[in-house]
Amino acid sequence: MSLRQRLAQLAGSLQEPQKVARFQRLCGVEAPASRTATATADPREDEKAEAPLAGDCRRRELQLGASGGPTPPGSDRNLCPSKPGGGGAPNGVRNGLATELGPASPRRAGALRRNSLTGEEGQLAHVSNWPLYYLFCFGTELGNELFYILFFPFWIWNLDALVGRRLVVIWVLVMYLGQCTKDIIRLPRPASPPVVKLEVFYNSEYSMPSTHAMSGTAIPISMILLTYGRWQYPLIYGLILVPCWCSLVCLSRIYMGMHSILDIIAGFLYTILILAIFYPFVELIDNFNQTHKYAPLIIIGLHLALGIFSFTLDTWSTSRGDTAEILGSGAGIACGSHFTYKMGLILDPPLDILPLARPPISVTLFGKAILRILIGMVFVLVVRDTMKKITIPLACKVFNIPCSDIRKARQHMEVELPYRYITYGMVGFSITFLIPYLFFFIGIS
Repeated sequence: MSLRQRLAQLAGSLQEPQKVARFQRLCGVEAPASRTATATADPREDEKAEAPLAGDCRRRELQLGASGGPTPPGSDRNLCPSKPGGGGAPNGVRNGLATELGPASPRRAGALRRNSLTGEEGQLAHVSNWPLYYLFCFGTELGNELFYILFFPFWIWNLDALVGRRLVVIWVLVMYLGQCTKDIIRLPRPASPPVVKLEVFYNSEYSMPSTHAMSGTAIPISMILLTYGRWQYPLIYGLILVPCWCSLVCLSRIYMGMHSILDIIAGFLYTILILAIFYPFVELIDNFNQTHKYAPLIIIGLHLALGIFSFTLDTWSTSRGDTAEILGSGAGIACGSHFTYKMGLILDPPLDILPLARPPISVTLFGKAILRILIGMVFVLVVRDTMKKITIPLACKVFNIPCSDIRKARQHMEVELPYRYITYGMVGFSITFLIPYLFFFIGIS
């Protein structure tokens, strides 16, 4: 057997959904007995369910309807529904919902939550190890919007604006390449059954590479690269943080049933390659964004062109909207940093006084940090909701798309791209310009 054949065999083995299901069982996650019995009792039923959607590469199978009663953990994450009672399984994966709960577990999970965009729900499951469940829920949130919208502003407003900006540059690059690669490779999510889908937010996307794994690798490594030597702390702290953060995020994706082991490894290695090639240029990019005369025009045009290109790679999925959101955020933050620099609102510490010693923590310092977070987050949420209410109807009107059903309207590139790009562009611009200006005005900068 040649090396190429051995590698192909190893890749096939690492992609097996049985390994994901085995890890879930090891961590105390199991499908209800009724679902297992339904899946194995009459496979012809699955074939009948698949037939109506056989022509769609993203929705080849239907889910079994879910009944009432106690329902365990899931989350309000994305899937594309095919009928009112249940959703179609995108990318050809089997995301069957159990028809009944079966024998009650001694410790039952909470109620399923419906996804606001697609109306799909997570699957029923028995969870016997709750500490691991909440640990991995936290781990998977380290790659979701809520984390990003708190993490990057916290760095920019309270810790170090330079590090925060450059973290955003790296994050945008890594996530954009990861999302586009998914739509080029087009590998499906792990099949269910045997896998239990505890999360369905990104289930309409393809699987390889795991962008959660990429983000969970890029952010902690970049934090250490950007801060070590600039801040005073023992390197061992960074060497502990990186594997802990990365492992938690990566394992959480397997636990949630969203990725195979191969997806995780590919995401990790892909990120290392991207950082090795592009990290030396991060300082140059950040300086260009701040100082070049025509930086805002170039930033907006480049990010918009990248967004349009990514929308041509495949049919609708949450991946396209996420890509536009990432590019819009990056463009807004970069443009905001340009105007902030020109007005002198946030000045980076001069290099001759580095490394930076941590200032003594006082009640005043702590109080100002809390105020900045509270005021800034309220401002961000107001901007996001306002822009959403403006951009979706406006895009529908401009491109003559019916706006009565927002879910269907957002599946058009003409609506989703401007909505996400403009909305999160304004959010990013607010984070690095409008909100720091507000802090300066009220005296808490």
